[in-house]
Amino acid sequence: MDHIYYFDGNKKKISWIIENSKTCVKQSRVHTENYYEIVSTEQSKYIALHVGIFWGIGRSIIKNTDTINVMLDLRSMFGHLAEDKTVDDPFIISKTKFIQQLIDQRGLQIKYHVIKHDQNKATPLLSQ
Repeated sequence: MDHIYYFDGNKKKISWIIENSKTCVKQSRVHTENYYEIVSTEQSKYIALHVGIFWGIGRSIIKNTDTINVMLDLRSMFGHLAEDKTVDDPFIISKTKFIQQLIDQRGLQIKYHVIKHDQNKATPLLSQ
């Protein structure tokens, strides 16, 4: 099945939306105290990417070998994830490894797309 995955994050919360032909689920979470007010916005977005995909797998929304169209509103994330550009942030490197591990374990097909921030459907969930 093909999914469209929107996600966002800030210093306090993360959010994600998983859309497919059968359903649209929306979730948001307050950061754990380990991350609350400590992570950067970019780091928070990597957390949202990781947690949301993990959550989607756990809820059986995302299944093995599914295709996930990941909507990125940061060009730096697109460069790192889609174009294999290196980053110097150890936190982001660690999150990327966990994300890649999920992708590999489940045989997921990932397609990265750049969108404008105002097109990110998960952003409004951060203020709820």
